[in-house]
Amino acid sequence: MKDKGIVFNIQKFSVNDGPGIRTVVFLKGCPLRCQWCANPESQLIRTEIMWDAKKCLGCHHCIEVCPHQAARMQEGKITVDPSRCDGCGKCFRECPGRALKNEGELKTVREVMDTVMQDLPFYEESGGGMTLSGGEMLAQPEFAIHLLKAAKENRLHTCCETTGFASQEIFASVIENVDTILFDVKHWNSGTHKKGTGVPNELILSNLKYAFSTGKDVLPRIPVIPGFNDSPEDAQNLARVIREAGGTECQLLPFHQFGENKYEQLGRAYAYKDVTAYHREDLEEYRQIFIRHGISAFF
Repeated sequence: MKDKGIVFNIQKFSVNDGPGIRTVVFLKGCPLRCQWCANPESQLIRTEIMWDAKKCLGCHHCIEVCPHQAARMQEGKITVDPSRCDGCGKCFRECPGRALKNEGELKTVREVMDTVMQDLPFYEESGGGMTLSGGEMLAQPEFAIHLLKAAKENRLHTCCETTGFASQEIFASVIENVDTILFDVKHWNSGTHKKGTGVPNELILSNLKYAFSTGKDVLPRIPVIPGFNDSPEDAQNLARVIREAGGTECQLLPFHQFGENKYEQLGRAYAYKDVTAYHREDLEEYRQIFIRHGISAFF
């Protein structure tokens, strides 16, 4: 029984991740590598150390105290070698400027649920509950299943945000205890999907159809990305894909730059650096294309 998993955030009082007031549990690990990902710290299923240059005092204390020589200075930046780091936390706990931050912590189902259940009155009043997000919950399927079962045992409404990229067997077993599925649909063309995310889309679209076939509450969500899926042709075909899967509506998520600084803190390159963000008014004609093709699109 896998009742432990790696969590990188638990966000309370969320109103954008399912119905009502919710607590969102962010699980680490994702099989996709979307070039625009706003949470790059969520991609790997292990603890990661982020370094904020603006807070760094340049004392190199983190390098001195690291018992495995994982922390080092490279090209004027503090980096942590993941092959050496065992997640002991000495570097970020002793950083005088709080320039180092730990992302990812091993937690039990009980520990997570103790936090989630603190806001039970708000769920009962608003029709909210617990949402699993990430990363991708399907990257830690056993842990996700145990969390969802624990939530249902406590009579909570459950929701998930998913890419749908897993075998149908795994996907079906995880969503069995999910009431609402927020399902990301990134592109209609498998080749283009792979260029932008690192994986093809056949399995994703197959699981989207399966999700609708279960009769659960399924909401496709489309992150609208400049130069990737923002053309009129893309809108037409995405509407077709949703309609063929059994859907009648979708949510459009305009591209933003909220995660740009995280790439620098992780020492990674960001493919969408300095790309202009979209706003709702920029995508009104795009939205109308969905509506004309039988899909009620909203922001």
